[in-house]
Amino acid sequence: MTKESLIEHLNQDLADELAAIIQYTVYSAKVYGPYRPQLSAFFLQEVGDEQGHAQFLANKIVALGGNPVTTPNEVKAAKTNKEMVEAVLEVEKRAVAGYTQRAKEAEELGEKGLAVQLEDMIADESTHAEETARILQDWPL
Repeated sequence: MTKESLIEHLNQDLADELAAIIQYTVYSAKVYGPYRPQLSAFFLQEVGDEQGHAQFLANKIVALGGNPVTTPNEVKAAKTNKEMVEAVLEVEKRAVAGYTQRAKEAEELGEKGLAVQLEDMIADESTHAEETARILQDWPL
């Protein structure tokens, strides 16, 4: 593991966070039906956390001597409320896995502060994933 590869991986995480901001914002506008107010609020509530993660990653990339990406990863298209919630769950699970790996990489490079912050982000993303999974529980087919 090199500092350059860590920066590259952090940029991949940043692109994911930028995509999550877009995903939550767009999905909040697209939800429909009797639970629209609740789902829209749920999606919008997550935007702030994802923005905080993106800002931290951008700052850390610069501190490590890198240049933060400005292009988000692709946002999964979803037509139904259930598809939107399922897509969000996928993104949150991927974030947990990515940050878990990134924390190991940071430890390996002696970046203890980064590793600790990433552990906090793992906790945030795990909570998001758990809440999203609970929304999907017993969702009608």
